[in-house]
Amino acid sequence: MTNGAMIRRALLLLALLVALPAAAQPCGKAEAIGDGWTLAAPEEVGLDGTKLCNLEGFLKQWLTANIHAVVVARHGKLVMEHYLSGRDVRFAGEDLGVVRFTPTTKHDVRSISKSVTALLVGIALGEGKFPPLESAVIDSFPEYARLRTPENARITFRDLLPMAHGWKWDESAPWLSPDNTERPMFEDTDPYRFIWEQPVIVPPGTLFNYSGGATTLLGGALARATGRKIDDYAREKLFGPLSITDFEWLDFRNAQEVAAFGGLRLRPRDLAKIGQLMVSGGMWNGQRVLPEGWVAESTKPRLNTDGPLFYGYQWWLGRSLYRGRSVDWVGGIGLGGQRLYILPELDLVVAINSAHYSGPLQGIIPYAILNRFVLPAIRD
Repeated sequence: MTNGAMIRRALLLLALLVALPAAAQPCGKAEAIGDGWTLAAPEEVGLDGTKLCNLEGFLKQWLTANIHAVVVARHGKLVMEHYLSGRDVRFAGEDLGVVRFTPTTKHDVRSISKSVTALLVGIALGEGKFPPLESAVIDSFPEYARLRTPENARITFRDLLPMAHGWKWDESAPWLSPDNTERPMFEDTDPYRFIWEQPVIVPPGTLFNYSGGATTLLGGALARATGRKIDDYAREKLFGPLSITDFEWLDFRNAQEVAAFGGLRLRPRDLAKIGQLMVSGGMWNGQRVLPEGWVAESTKPRLNTDGPLFYGYQWWLGRSLYRGRSVDWVGGIGLGGQRLYILPELDLVVAINSAHYSGPLQGIIPYAILNRFVLPAIRD
């Protein structure tokens, strides 16, 4: 089946399933597991629980959607979580087989790791432990001084954050293609050297070019500036304050360096906490976790991308139609349909995990969950 035919089939199924009669009883009640979330019924936060149940009916009737988890929070309270079983593949290609997902099951977030890395950069900046954003990135990697060129010496951290590095880099090619730049970086014994060996082909700061290499250097600079691996730094400065106690951040395949660009594994409820932190301007349960102003700084549109979205500091910026008008969202987007939708205007967070690691459904289904099920459930 071609991608075009798959998209048409998916849209037809969505149209048919959304038209199903509404469920009679609320469903997807969040479970109390002592992880810091305040729980609420949908109606307590202005959501129609019956309409949210349409999502559960949709997922049960279209099992090949392979959605593993959907978590919804509003006004700082967890109101819905829904988990299913399905096949999954761990970061770096390990086949996990069929997994029964629950509130305590971790899931790859893939490139949402990039967004989390940017939050850690903000924390380190606030502590005075990260280099100024206008400084040259290569100055933080003196061991690669022999690879310094006039072109790559112009790349600053303010260029890396919005993916405006200027390197020749291609992640659009299939993973096993010789044209894919991310795979050889991931498999290299020295991923930093691999990145610095890439030629700069456009002036830094001018053109969006999605690159795991940019995030890898952010993570490497963070580790050097703090003197700690970034998972250890995250445990103390970000995950600890959010009561996130069960996570993994995997290394590169052949290097003892944390894969900042894609190796993070979180429980879906904990992924939603990251969204709630953003909605609250860097606060969690009355405690400041992110420096004041970093959320606003991170979510300013910095560059046009190759599609309809803008890009900030490792965050995607999009919009949805809500009651006849446009409403903005901030997005963490990871391969396979990992999504974190953050809608500050509506005080809403939606976290989604799935396993469509190739093909268009990884974009279609999560977007439909937000637009056709969650947003129509808002009553206030």
